[in-house]
This record gives sequence, C-alpha cells and structure tokens, in this order.
Amino acid sequence: MFSCKPTSLSLLIASTFAATASAQQTSDTLAVKPSQMVQGGAGLIQTPTSRMRPEGELSLNYTDNDEYRFWTVSMQLFPWMEATARYTDVRTRLYSNVESFSGDQTLKDKGLDVKFRLLEESFYLPEVSVGFRDIGGTGFFESEHVSASKAWGPFDFHLGMGWGYLGTADDLTNPFCELRDSFCTRPGGFGGNGGKVDYDQFFKGPVALFGGLEYQTPWEPLTLKLEYEGNNYTQDRAGRLTQDSRWNAAAVYRWNNFDFTVNYQRGNTVGFGITYNFNMNTFSQVKIDQPPRPIVHSKPPATAADIDRAALSRGLRSEAGLVLHDVRIEDDKITVYGQQTAYRDLVEATERAGRVLADELPNTVNEYRVVETNSGLPMTTTEIDASAFKAVARYEGVESKIEDSYTRLSPTAEDLQHYDPNGVAGLGYSADFFYTQSFGGPEDFYLYQGGLILSGSYTLNENLGLFGSVRTTLFDNYDKFNYTIDKAESTLPRVRTYIREYISGSDVALDTLYTRWIDKVDDNWYAQAYGGYLETMFAGVGGEALYRPVDSNFAFGVDVNYVQQRSFENDWDLFDYKAFTGFATAYWRPDFLPDTRLSVSAGQFLAKDKGVNIDFAKRFDSGIVVGAYAAFTDASAEDYGEGSFTKGFYISVPLDLFILQPAKGSGRFPWVPISRDGGQMLNRPSQLINITAPRSPFME
Repeated sequence: MFSCKPTSLSLLIASTFAATASAQQTSDTLAVKPSQMVQGGAGLIQTPTSRMRPEGELSLNYTDNDEYRFWTVSMQLFPWMEATARYTDVRTRLYSNVESFSGDQTLKDKGLDVKFRLLEESFYLPEVSVGFRDIGGTGFFESEHVSASKAWGPFDFHLGMGWGYLGTADDLTNPFCELRDSFCTRPGGFGGNGGKVDYDQFFKGPVALFGGLEYQTPWEPLTLKLEYEGNNYTQDRAGRLTQDSRWNAAAVYRWNNFDFTVNYQRGNTVGFGITYNFNMNTFSQVKIDQPPRPIVHSKPPATAADIDRAALSRGLRSEAGLVLHDVRIEDDKITVYGQQTAYRDLVEATERAGRVLADELPNTVNEYRVVETNSGLPMTTTEIDASAFKAVARYEGVESKIEDSYTRLSPTAEDLQHYDPNGVAGLGYSADFFYTQSFGGPEDFYLYQGGLILSGSYTLNENLGLFGSVRTTLFDNYDKFNYTIDKAESTLPRVRTYIREYISGSDVALDTLYTRWIDKVDDNWYAQAYGGYLETMFAGVGGEALYRPVDSNFAFGVDVNYVQQRSFENDWDLFDYKAFTGFATAYWRPDFLPDTRLSVSAGQFLAKDKGVNIDFAKRFDSGIVVGAYAAFTDASAEDYGEGSFTKGFYISVPLDLFILQPAKGSGRFPWVPISRDGGQMLNRPSQLINITAPRSPFME
C-alpha cells in the first residue's frame, strides 16, 4: 500500500512545472496522447486532466470496475470544449424492488460531463481547464474540478482540485469559504425530478487534491499512468467502498483506433476498459468517382444551334450530379434548372457543372446560370462568368480560384418567369432504413428496433403533391416490455408517453399520409400548407412561412398547426385529444462559433404548455453534425415528471460516408434520456428549413 501526504505531492508537481518551463509542448506535439479515464473523458484513471483532444475526436468507451460498469461517449466539440455522456451500471443495487417491473436488472443511471479549457499551455504556463461532472442528473458522481497539465518530454504532469465526488477526501480548505459561508457545506440531493442542473451546489463543500502523471514508454503503443485521487469512497452509490490507498495505476495499450486499459485502484481492485476512437472532423470515405472534366483541349460547338442537349444533360447528371428539369438557351447566356443529388460541397458542385457547360457550349456564351432546385422549386441561382471560369479551370492564373468566377443569389424574376420544369410531376418512391434505440430501460439496458420506411408520392407539379410512408419493422427486442402504458403521475396530457404502445404494435404501420402545397411567395420568402397523418402520433393541418436569404447566417420562420392524436390501436382512427401548436423560430449561425447553428423556437407545445425550445448543432468537416436541444416551458418539474424538462441529443451522418459514390442526404440518430409529455414538438414531415437548405447549406 502506498501513501503520500498531499502537500508533498503538490510540492513535487509544482517543482516539476517550474522545471518544465524550458520544455513546453503544444497539444499537437504532446508525446503522451490523451486517453479516456474510467468514467469517460480525457483523464488519468478516476480523475480528469486539463487536456483536450483534437477537434472532432469521438471516443466510445466501456470500462468494468468491479462494483461499476460504465458506457460512455466523449466528444471534442470544439478545441476548447469536451462533452461526455455516460451510463452507469451499479452492480450492487437492483433497478427496482418490483420483480415484475425490472426483474433482476441492476440499477442504471445517466450522466453528462462538460469540460472547458481556460488557458492553453505556453512556454511557462500549464494548460488549465475547469469541468463539471454528472450535471443534469441524479448526481451519482456530481463534482466540479479545476486542473492543470504540463508536458515534459515523454511525461505529462497533472494537478487538480475537486469538489463533490472528487473532493470527499476533504484534505484542502474550500477557497470559496473565504468569500461566503454557504460554500463551506454542499447541499445534498437533486433539484426537481432529476435532470436539472443544480447550480446551487457548484464549488460547495469539501475539497480534495488530485493529480498524477502519464508516461509515454519507448515502446510507442504503451502508455503508463500513476494517479493520486481525491475521493475516499465513503459516499458511493454502490455503498461504502474499501479504499486501501489513494494511489491508482494503469497501463494503456493503443492499437489502431482502439485503446485497451488495465488498472489497479484503491489498493485492492483490478479494472479494465476498451475505447474506440475516431475523428468526426477528418473522417472520410474513399470514392470511386471520375475527375472533373478537363477543358484544356475542349472543342465546343460553333453556335447555340449546334448544342447537343442530350449530351449536355447526360454530362451534368453523371459528372456534376445535377438532374435537369429545364434548360433555356440564348445566344450569349444559358440557364439550366436542376437538383443537385451528389455533391455536398458547393465549390466542387459548381466547378463540375461549369466544366461540363464550358465543354458543351459555344464560346459565344459568356454567362452560365445554374438554378438549383429542391422539391421542384428554384432555390438559388449561381451566375458563372464563362471567361473567368475557363481561365481558372485551365489553370491560367496562379492565385485565381473557382470561387472568384461565380456569384450566388436568389433566383431572379426572369429565372422564375421562364421556368417550365419537366420531371417533377408523377409518381415517386424510395426506401430508407430506420433504427431506433433506447438505453437504460427497466426491462433491459439496451432496447432496439430496426426496419424500412417505404415512401411514395404523387406530385401534380412543383407546388402540389400527395406523400406517404409505411414503417416496416424487421427486427427488435421490444417483446421484453413488461408494461406499455406509462403509469407515472403527470397533470399534462399524454402526448408522448404512449410511445411504447405505438412502437410495440403492428410490425407494419402507416407512418405518414398527407398532402402538401409549397411555393416561393416572394424574394427570400417560402410558404407551405399541409394536412393529413403528419407523424406516428398526430394527424392534422398546418402551415409555415420562412424567410431565408441566400448564404445568410440568419433565417426566421413561423408554423401553426391544429392536430388530433392518432390511435395506437388502428392506423386510421383518432383519439379525442386535440391541440393547437406552433412556433416562431429564429435560426442563427454565429460568426464567433464557426460551423454551428442555434435555433430558438418560442410557442405552444403539443401538451399546450408554452415556452421555448433551444437547439444547438455543431457541424464537422466530414459533414457529421452533433446537436443537443432542450425545452423550457411553463410546466413545472412536478408536472413534467422524471427528468424535469425535455432534452435530447442527436447525431446526423451524411450518406456518402458509407458508400463509394458521391451522394447527398443524411441519417439522424437521436438519443433522448427520458421522454415525457412536456416540451414536445410536432414532428412535421415537411419543414421549410430543410427544403430550402440549398439557399444556405448547413447539414449537407
């Protein structure tokens, strides 16, 4: 058993920091690459460090620690922010004492951690971060921490202070006690019905020192860790645990994208873990695709009358992903109308289309106009200066760029006047795969359902159509449900808590069936009206208007809906519950947070509670989008029930990350910790912010 006075450890690490003033390393050149701690997030074993990983890094982590098992997902959302979501399996306790409800399943708990970098490592100063563990939950491991890290050759030294779970050893005086006596004692329990952030507990109560070091061995795959922790395990959810030593040790073996960890904790416990790492920023898929058409030795037709329209259409479709709906040819100008189906990158899509046009059109044409459509409606016009484009495409200018040869704008009155589309009317169909999952339920930790959504449509023109979809379940384990109708007490109408009844019914169910009218009603304004079976749980009528300038960081929309609850006993029947629901929504992409979008919706929810829903999304270079949302309404935590308010997370993954051909489209994978009835929005099958995406792409 090891022992060491905290003051001795602090002196040791402080002197090491001073000695490393001449050996500063940036985060990109650290010899020791940050790895996951037991509970997820960059750290040692039980304690966090100040280290941040490369932006977009995603770690899926499982650890087994005798009394506990942890499943975690840790994401580096920004260079200065890390977020970790965690499920904890407490092996020493049952989920409930009612065998018919949860059987012999052990207790499960959800947690969320965040960490922010305050100071980046410099020549003299260490990296400093502040973090909050297990916020917004029941507080199993609730704590706050401030930590510092400094690299020295193959070593990375860490020192920190912890409050709450990380500070139960109580070997330091809380510095905030000097400011106010209320900081000397930490309140117990949690606010509301769980799920709330208990700000009143932050940095209160006992404080303990923690720290340690990591060593990158000469054998590159192996890293060693030594840790001195601040928890004495007297207040654990698994019960009071025996601690023979506050020193822990671990070894991490890295193989490809996997980390394998073995640790020895508390002087009496052996644990292990496995982590899979990949970067959402740099993740890509090899593509089998022909290069953009060369035009150096191009032999265009002599006049507009000599243009081969069939070759033009084929080239734009196969080489630029542009499916034409209409073409207007003039002596000095050509306008093509079509939908982009393959290339998410605007510059690549424009260059490919421009090269085909330059090769297929006579030199008398000095302007190419590409009007991109979606759902048959013109969205944007790209004006390409033919001579400037050809110069760049032929590499005649050293510093010239494709972007300098074109301008994006809203379709002009002339563009709309001459638009006579072909191919937007008639029958359409598609098949999409769906997969839903639930973690931490009473019957089983992991419940899942997968299958196909078969969609069909009949459109009369670009404005009016009939749309529908059928959901077919191919596999699931929802037969493990011990109950269906949620019996939890709530004063709110049951707009979502019949979910088990809906998903455990027939394997083939009508998902949607509705008619829709949509049009561009003014410059930068679009509108739509719809009615029918709008989603799994609700039918009704509604309308929406959206203001969205081309390439603007701001958009604004209003939707109004009158809905009635669908029966879970029959696809066609309706229950008696009716409601008005609708929102005014602002969409903003702030310049100070690149590649992010903030959506704020204010209005009335399905349960007739009023409030706001806030959605924050971060897009990485690969096209993967990670987002989180929360709804705050006039329904109290007691009215809402467990979880206190609606919140959730999602990840949107582009289709072309899984296939060898360029493609547009994406799949969304949500995670809702607890779904209750307050703060619930209608899942409208047609949303203008998505339909008008070409005007200011974000998700693509």
